[in-house]
Amino acid sequence: MNKLIAMVRKELIDAARDKRSVMAGLYYAIGTPLLMCALFMVLIGQLTSPEDLNITINKADNAPDLVRYLGRKGINQADLTIEPDADVKAIILTISDDYTANMAKAKPAEVILEADNSNEKLQKSIRRLQLELQAYSSEMGSIRLIARGINPQVMQPLKVNVKDQATPDSKGGMILGIAIFTMIYSVFISGMNLAIDTSAGERERNSLALMLSHPISTRQLVLGKVIAVTTFALLGLVLILLISKVAYTFVPWQELGFSINISTDFMGLMFVIGIPVALMASTLQLFVSFMAKSFKEAQSYLTMVLFVPLALSMAASYNIAPDALQWLPVSGQQQALMDFIKGKEIAMLQLAVSSIATLAISIGLMLGMEKMLKSEKVVFGL
Repeated sequence: MNKLIAMVRKELIDAARDKRSVMAGLYYAIGTPLLMCALFMVLIGQLTSPEDLNITINKADNAPDLVRYLGRKGINQADLTIEPDADVKAIILTISDDYTANMAKAKPAEVILEADNSNEKLQKSIRRLQLELQAYSSEMGSIRLIARGINPQVMQPLKVNVKDQATPDSKGGMILGIAIFTMIYSVFISGMNLAIDTSAGERERNSLALMLSHPISTRQLVLGKVIAVTTFALLGLVLILLISKVAYTFVPWQELGFSINISTDFMGLMFVIGIPVALMASTLQLFVSFMAKSFKEAQSYLTMVLFVPLALSMAASYNIAPDALQWLPVSGQQQALMDFIKGKEIAMLQLAVSSIATLAISIGLMLGMEKMLKSEKVVFGL
């Protein structure tokens, strides 16, 4: 045990000396919640207070009431003498010559919407204009029926009342599903640089062979490195939890009708569930790094390997094959956390199976590393 503690201490001291490498791994945990909160604040601002949309309206005099209606909805006719740019001319609404006559005769009045629907920047504005035109058309249709003594509700044979049983916290759980994904991914990112440095890096510096020449077993060497990398992975998890708890309170979630609350219970559950995930992340990264011949090769391999937990986590976030994913590592833990956030009962059997599978993979990778380090080809990178 003393040798193992000394080995872990040595790895942590070596990691602390290279502050740039350590911070490069922790930047994700620090910056991701801040960046997400900034993006959410901008998005909520656009949804709750959309900017005025200026378009070109040809023959606006033919439909003054329609133009006024659109103006109240923030869709205005642009003054081409002041705004002659292409953005204003990108969406053109043309009122037909017989618009007034057809409206007076209760006939369909034609308006022509010209825009490039393949332009991604215009799609949101085009949909907004189409919805407002449809709303105006429905309003005019109801007025025509009332003028003829017909109740507009005759045109609505089915009345659907939707009673949303979702609580504000459960609605916020959809957003927190993305946040949980970033938290789990931080476990893989935070210890990655240390995993590469303490394996492929030490081999390039010829210190790995020197360590094995000391009176320490291969198993103790592997355990020391795994514990050190796992410590940094959990440090990244703690950082992203603490920063998220503070940062998410500044986002005006109430504007969207729900709340986001990262409680201490969730943080505790996230940390406990994150321990086996961090252990698997560290063993996986160390195993792949020892297989690589050089430091750069290890970086390339780990970039590809990280797509596996990324894919599992994203599949759980977007509810792809939930019945199968809840039994697998990473995705099973994420689904349990999402159920907790939404106030649902956690499927303990699935969580236990996914956690045990995560630990089993970690133990298998550690045994594989122990066997690898008994080979001179791996130790000397031959």
